[in-house]
Amino acid sequence: MIYSTFAQVYDTLMDDSLYLQWRDYVQQRVTPSQQPLLELAGGSGSLAVLLAQAGYAVSDLDLSAEMLALAEQKLAAAGLEVPLLQGDMQDLSGLPEYAVVTCFDDSLCYMPDLAAVATVFEQVHAHLQPGGDFFFDAHSLYQMDTVFPGYMYNYQTEDYAFMWQSYAGEVPHTIEHDLTFFVYDEAIDAYHPLIETHHERTYPLADWVATLEAAGFHDVTVTADFGQNAVQPDSTRWFFHAKRD
Repeated sequence: MIYSTFAQVYDTLMDDSLYLQWRDYVQQRVTPSQQPLLELAGGSGSLAVLLAQAGYAVSDLDLSAEMLALAEQKLAAAGLEVPLLQGDMQDLSGLPEYAVVTCFDDSLCYMPDLAAVATVFEQVHAHLQPGGDFFFDAHSLYQMDTVFPGYMYNYQTEDYAFMWQSYAGEVPHTIEHDLTFFVYDEAIDAYHPLIETHHERTYPLADWVATLEAAGFHDVTVTADFGQNAVQPDSTRWFFHAKRD
């Protein structure tokens, strides 16, 4: 399962300031008043904690049981009760309606194609209250086509080492991230190599907006830099805010 290994070192690798910026992006657009909020691809729960503390009634959905286990620990440490839902964001059947749905950290770029993205949008639209807000971000074409190809990152602690290499995919605007972990095992006094490959894909900005509108959303606003600036040719991440009728 994706992130099965990544979960072990996820929090060490993530920049905590990003979670604060995602929270602020939502809070600046929807004032928290204990309205129900569904966080798709909630990962290890860092953003769920911040959103719950801000005053939203958060539910956290993720495909990975390992990530949800991390989220459970964080929420318990913060003294928060947040429903943790293991599931695929392409099928939200059985869930209630929410005032807000979020999907950050470029999680929609893990969908295999635009048809799968459309399915997510349709599911979100079906589970948003009338007038509800949908927020997500995605890699830009510049990020996917110019920044990522050839990207390398290495990180090491006493317990593990991590190597990240990115390559352009065969389909336009796709990337493959090869993640190699070396986790120390005291029993054998050696490191176990563990490898995962993550595939991401993005689309022209007009395709994202058209797919949202086809799913029934309106008033689609796209910005960069966590909503602080207009989109530029070299913006690395796009931020979307869409409304349901």
